[in-house]
Amino acid sequence: MDRSALLQAARQAVVVDRAATHGRLTDTFGAIARLWSARLGVEITPDQVAILLIDLKTARAWTNPGHADSWIDMAGYAACGGELAGGGADG
Repeated sequence: MDRSALLQAARQAVVVDRAATHGRLTDTFGAIARLWSARLGVEITPDQVAILLIDLKTARAWTNPGHADSWIDMAGYAACGGELAGGGADG
């Protein structure tokens, strides 16, 4: 998969598919942040959730670098995290 196709797949996943399935970005990542904060006893922000999800996908890509899904998800989580950190997230 070339980088253009990878980015297009990530866009489809985070802008269309996941939004339809999981709802607004701020709501979903906010809920995860609250849950992880309570479990870990440290404050986790929604943009940090994106970083931690990238870490998950990094670990998977490390052991199976040929699996495109990990790379697509990393790109998607990076876009979500950037949007959340910039204060522009609305969905």
